[in-house]
Amino acid sequence: MVRDIPLILYKNEDDPKKCTARKMRRFKMAIFINRIPYNSVILYSDSSIRLSLEDSRFSNLVAVDVSWENVANYHFPKEHTRSLPYLLAANPVNYGKPFKLSTVEAIAASYYILGKKDVALKMLSKFSWGLQFIRLNQNPLNDYSRARNTTEIEDIEKQYF
Repeated sequence: MVRDIPLILYKNEDDPKKCTARKMRRFKMAIFINRIPYNSVILYSDSSIRLSLEDSRFSNLVAVDVSWENVANYHFPKEHTRSLPYLLAANPVNYGKPFKLSTVEAIAASYYILGKKDVALKMLSKFSWGLQFIRLNQNPLNDYSRARNTTEIEDIEKQYF
């Protein structure tokens, strides 16, 4: 079962004042790492595999906190990477843009999909716009959280994308 505290591979590429990963660490809601531990699922936007409930078998959830311009420069073992399905950003920088989630939005969405809604809500509540992410994506998040595997996630995603 995935731990309630995510790990963040932090690369310090974004504006520190807007960085949700740094705020998460400050509130002790995340741990920054330099290496990805064994038995981790890695959130990576270029992965062809969608995150689903079956990924709760991993011990750790790892987010890669890099600039959207540089995300393609990072590569990880394919069998451990997962992307998120169609969701809209609520953060002030990318509001309403599909797939352009902040680190906290991506992590919260992951916990929601993995059946840990309470963890997701707690994280998002630290941001003035955080709970707007849930309101904006309520229906897809609820549907994704009922899917058992990546194939079911992809089928549901087609209804929203």
